[in-house]
Amino acid sequence: MNIRLRRIASLCLAALLAAVTLLPGHAQEKKRFQTFGVAFYNLENLFDTINNNGKYDHEFSPEGKNRWDGAKYRAKLANLSYAISQMTTKTTPMGPAVIGCSEIENITVLRDLVAQPAIKDWNLQIVHHDSPDARGVDVSLLYNPRFFKLINVTNHRLTIPDKPRFRTRDQMCVVGLLGGCRVGIIVNHWPSRRGGSAESSYLREAAARLSRQIADSLLQIDPNIGIIVMGDLNDDPSDKSCAEVMGAVKKAKDCHEGGYFNPFWEKLDKGIGSYIYRGQWDLFDQIIINYNLLEGCGGLKFHGAEVLNKEFLKQPDGQYKGYPHRTFSGGAWTNGYSDHFPTEIFLVKEVK
Repeated sequence: MNIRLRRIASLCLAALLAAVTLLPGHAQEKKRFQTFGVAFYNLENLFDTINNNGKYDHEFSPEGKNRWDGAKYRAKLANLSYAISQMTTKTTPMGPAVIGCSEIENITVLRDLVAQPAIKDWNLQIVHHDSPDARGVDVSLLYNPRFFKLINVTNHRLTIPDKPRFRTRDQMCVVGLLGGCRVGIIVNHWPSRRGGSAESSYLREAAARLSRQIADSLLQIDPNIGIIVMGDLNDDPSDKSCAEVMGAVKKAKDCHEGGYFNPFWEKLDKGIGSYIYRGQWDLFDQIIINYNLLEGCGGLKFHGAEVLNKEFLKQPDGQYKGYPHRTFSGGAWTNGYSDHFPTEIFLVKEVK
């Protein structure tokens, strides 16, 4: 090779090396993440039309006061499935990876729900357990098998020593792999405020104590597991059950190893709620996470939280404009969705 050709070859090699040095540097700065949605939705009395649970279930039968018939049931399923179908974002185009649910009568209504055209293609799987609740409602978990792999399920009964006839929803603990990371999801529907908030507080404190025991026992088995405590807690984040007994703090910076963080506390401080009573917003529908999911549990890390108060879920007009568009109002069927807004958190994991 003559001198001129050698010089041209050297210049070309130098330019190529410069390009290779610059481009990967920029490429390495660009990280890619996969997002997983974890949602909760109180489905507000999702009952079928068959009376098989005595007095309360009679309300949701064709002969009951709600005149609950096949047409209303099918409308309820269509509405709820549409609401779930809209739980999508640019980073979660197939909706949440898991959806905790409450106020469902049995596994049959869940099978009917996931078979609705709006969400049928998601192939949502069902985890359900019949609780001893006096109203005949249970909690459950729906999950997309593309993103969540079920490992095991345990159910935990809340008992009150001085109330032997007390019956409420069992707490469901679902352990699985979310994006390949081990998580424990505890689905709740804590006792109501019937009889007064202060007077019934001890029941929700007992429920919070049980949730905390379940969560801490999971951590004893696997100190690296991610914990998610979700549900209609019938209390706000600042109430004793959540803030003291469960020990879920308001700010992530105040959550330490072994502790719990409630991303919905600051939402309520800003006036954002999931349920409204006598003109006052509450945020009963909460999703609490443990320290591991703040720091990065097997690469899975908390990225944000939302109350899904979309316009179509709101009462469009009248005295209750802006309230959740519920199924019944003042005893009249309103063909709505639920008296609660759904809530969701987002967890991200870097894609290598």
